[in-house]
Amino acid sequence: MKPRVYIDGKEGTTGLQIYDRLAARSDIDLLLIDGDRRKDPIERKKLMDAADIVFLCLPDAAAIEAVGLIESPTTRVIDASTAHRTAAGWDYGFPELSLTHRANIRESRRVANPGCHATGFISCVYPLVAMGVLPRDYPLTCCSLTGYSGGGKKMIAQYEAPDKGEALYSPRIYGLNLQHKHLPEMQKICGLTRPPVFCPIVDDYYKGMATTISLHNDLLVCDKSARAVWETLADYYQDQTLVKVAPFGWSEPMIAANTMAGKDSLTLIVNGNETHTTVTALFDNLGKGASGAAVQNMNLMLGLPETEGLAI
Repeated sequence: MKPRVYIDGKEGTTGLQIYDRLAARSDIDLLLIDGDRRKDPIERKKLMDAADIVFLCLPDAAAIEAVGLIESPTTRVIDASTAHRTAAGWDYGFPELSLTHRANIRESRRVANPGCHATGFISCVYPLVAMGVLPRDYPLTCCSLTGYSGGGKKMIAQYEAPDKGEALYSPRIYGLNLQHKHLPEMQKICGLTRPPVFCPIVDDYYKGMATTISLHNDLLVCDKSARAVWETLADYYQDQTLVKVAPFGWSEPMIAANTMAGKDSLTLIVNGNETHTTVTALFDNLGKGASGAAVQNMNLMLGLPETEGLAI
């Protein structure tokens, strides 16, 4: 019998992207709800209890409520919201971070899918902390540029309106209170004792992200150079399929944030010299930053090939 999969919130951007990756697959049975009953808790509960895997593509409060509806002990959940990323009893869905993360995801009943900005930050920082290069109390700063699809249907409509205002043609800095919702998972998952200063930016292109951390090498352990930081990351991810490290020093004079648009993989780029280093994570905010990562986690949980249905 094929695994049964249900997407609660299929009409949203993340849900639609997950559906697009699953609809043509013959190795799963995709359960669908009638359009006029998609907000009916009784019908949703019926489908969630019938499913082997449920994707939650809902606002935080609705995701918490949906988990409470599930009674079947065999239903496993992948939550794409922020609600459970630092919650006890939930495994963080970033398998490339360690063998332990991967093993926990395979066996988990409750997986929290990473946030898009957090994916970029954690992919850069976690290995450097784990390998003892980056002190846990390092005063990190991060700048993360994203396409407007990350803001959901309302923001997409704003950017694609024929009469949009002049401001929407330029990069816009947001999260000005420095309390972005991805900060708790950035700090907790990386084991940082000091929260980073995080600056997110949205721009007038559909999808793709460039998340960059900047480092003073003299504050790293053993006065590491940019090349040494690159070597650490290249060694750490050398056996991974969906996270790769580019050769040291980007070959182009600029880095385009939409380079990985349409892909479900992530590339790390290290630049710098003996005194300063930048590490940039390039990926698709709807791919490895959301729906692609969710499908990757589903594949692991069901014992299917990890990259099945994904664009590498």
